[in-house]
Amino acid sequence: MYYRLLLLCTLLVSGTVLFAQSSNAYKKEIKKFRKAHIKELVKDDHAPINKKSARQLDFFPADPSYNVQAKIELTPDAESFEMATYSGQTRPYVQYGIATFELNGQEIQLAIYQSLKLRAMPMYRDYLFLPFKDATNGESTYGGGRYIDLKLSDIKEGQLDLDLNKTYNPYCAYSDGYSCPIPPVENHLDIAIEAGERGWFEKK
Repeated sequence: MYYRLLLLCTLLVSGTVLFAQSSNAYKKEIKKFRKAHIKELVKDDHAPINKKSARQLDFFPADPSYNVQAKIELTPDAESFEMATYSGQTRPYVQYGIATFELNGQEIQLAIYQSLKLRAMPMYRDYLFLPFKDATNGESTYGGGRYIDLKLSDIKEGQLDLDLNKTYNPYCAYSDGYSCPIPPVENHLDIAIEAGERGWFEKK
């Protein structure tokens, strides 16, 4: 009996250590992703953020529970449409598919889109776009919603590793004068997604 208990305790401790190591590795991965995101942001001459103001960018702590496996249902017969933007202009998009996943015991669906303009450009034809709104908007995050960038190659055998910790703000969150897509109504969530980038207004 003693040896069985010792073995059980050893397995529990080992499992806890492995989980902690895995969690720490994941947090480092997200930290690296965010640094790269900020680096690309400040390199853009048209961006409303520079190196100094980029220090004010704020993010929710990396949470592995927001890194979900989503099933993808492709929608090849979807018709193209004009996605509205906050500048009043529109941009041509087509729904590429529907991502279905479970978060905190609730099933969620989000539409994934493809820009028709970018699809015509060889270097961007792999690009997919997931804009959404959730219950944090106007509170802890930007009121106009947030985005996630994806690629066609991210979808494998009908599955997608969808990491909500990688959500980011559109340029409109920082300044007026930009033509940022408005998340379509089908991507408005009633739940709070406390992951990714926080609202810029909190840091002013």
